[in-house]
Amino acid sequence: MDTPQQNRNKFGHWLKTSITARMLMVGFLIVILLVPLSYIESLIFERSMREDAAINEINQQWGNEVLIYGPILEIPYKTYTEKTVLDKETQKTYTETIEKIQYFYSFPENLLINSNINPEEKKRGIYSTAVYNSAIKINGNFIKPDIKNLDIEPKDILWDKAKLVVQSSNVKGVYGANIEFGNKNYAITSEYNEANNKNRYGITLHTLETKYLDQIDFSLVDSIAFNIEFNIKGSEQIRFIPVGKTTEATISSNWKTANFFGEFLPYNDDKITENGFNAKWKILELNRPFSQEYKSNIPDLTEYASGVNFMIPIDDYQKSERSAKYGFLVIALTFLVFFLIQTLSKINIHPFQYLIIGLALTMFYTLLVSISEHSNFLKAYLIAGISVVVLISVYSKSILKNIKFPLFIALSLTALYTFIYVIIQLENYALLVGSIGLFMILATVMFVSRKIDWNNN
Repeated sequence: MDTPQQNRNKFGHWLKTSITARMLMVGFLIVILLVPLSYIESLIFERSMREDAAINEINQQWGNEVLIYGPILEIPYKTYTEKTVLDKETQKTYTETIEKIQYFYSFPENLLINSNINPEEKKRGIYSTAVYNSAIKINGNFIKPDIKNLDIEPKDILWDKAKLVVQSSNVKGVYGANIEFGNKNYAITSEYNEANNKNRYGITLHTLETKYLDQIDFSLVDSIAFNIEFNIKGSEQIRFIPVGKTTEATISSNWKTANFFGEFLPYNDDKITENGFNAKWKILELNRPFSQEYKSNIPDLTEYASGVNFMIPIDDYQKSERSAKYGFLVIALTFLVFFLIQTLSKINIHPFQYLIIGLALTMFYTLLVSISEHSNFLKAYLIAGISVVVLISVYSKSILKNIKFPLFIALSLTALYTFIYVIIQLENYALLVGSIGLFMILATVMFVSRKIDWNNN
């Protein structure tokens, strides 16, 4: 019968020589290393949030993104309701007519928008965002609103109390505004309208409006021209809503990495050149699913906006986050290489040495994030990758006592990091390339391990 000491010796010998024990140990260490990997992903998220906060601070101080909605005619009209009232003295009832002022809104017949944008990159510490100055010209004409479909009597319309309204997500950056309506100049003021202030997309819309257009007799004219000019300081993007029955828009700039988005895209093929862009839109009434007149409130048409995005095209935190998601794969495959070397060469590798190698692999991501904040992503990836590959290769030389194994490990890690870099650069083909790469890795492991006697402990 074996003594307790002999049993302990046998168990220790089994842990040291058993392939099963090594596999369990390696698997356990991989699970342990998921903890620092999760902290690294939290670090990347925290740095990304800090970047967003810095960019938001710049944008708020300079001027936020611009959404132009208008111009729109706001026309008041009278409504009448009858109310039955009881006279307390005579105990008789009589009908009282209550007059109330409501509004209907009319969009332009033709709308032409021209915006010349001068963007620049503005920094706050290590973070940067795109801001711009834009000279905007809006002109076109209104025709007499079709009130038949609105169930409004012509005699109830208060034409002398009509206003011209423009809504924008950014009034802080507006300056040098000039409005001409029917060959008359009007001042413009900012008006808070709680009913229309915030839409379902979370965009705050502010109202700019003229005083009463009492110099124009709408009942005597069929068409009235308007011309609006103003400058605006904004950031990241500029959009417009095609409220004209026919809307034509031109946005030009020297920004070379523009991204066009929204419900409608520019129609001209030569919109982007080496000197910037000159994008043109033409949107007809039949292209948009809304009408020309509305009662009660200005409708929320934000979903039909189109425009240009000036955001800085490189998002290193997103790439770092995608890279960190492959951390488990990097650690598992690296440990697999060491495990196969240990099994085939009969060299003993202590669990602590596996742990040190795993921690070195996790350091790649902290190096990547910190360096990419001060340099471009490719340079940061190269520095972090070379540092980790050299560190692990030199360390493995002292463990494996043979130069060919560290060289093989260095080549394997280099190929693995290159493979991951290619995947995170791809979008449409990332899954395809990743699947092919993993299949080739599996095939290599099956080939290398085919002669291992897994039952020989």
